[in-house]
Amino acid sequence: MTHEKYQKYINICEECAVICEHCAMECLGEKDVKSLTRCIELDRTCTDICRSAAAIMARGSEFSNKVCGLCAQICQACADECAKHQHMEHCQDCAEICY
Repeated sequence: MTHEKYQKYINICEECAVICEHCAMECLGEKDVKSLTRCIELDRTCTDICRSAAAIMARGSEFSNKVCGLCAQICQACADECAKHQHMEHCQDCAEICY
């Protein structure tokens, strides 16, 4: 099956999507939500692209490499933003999986 060669990356993308979504929800519960707008935006974007990348790899699509390249760029941006919030464990967990 075509997706088997991507299974490791599919699993990572699925895990990343869950952790990013959790981070966004935790950020929404913080006292100064306004200061976390960029973090929340990138968390949600990263969630969406990771889920899309996993689905596209599962199909064995000819576009997997291109979508995964974009996914890597978005994950990097999300990780860089989350890493700025050192006092928030959910942001640090998110940065770690995105890196």
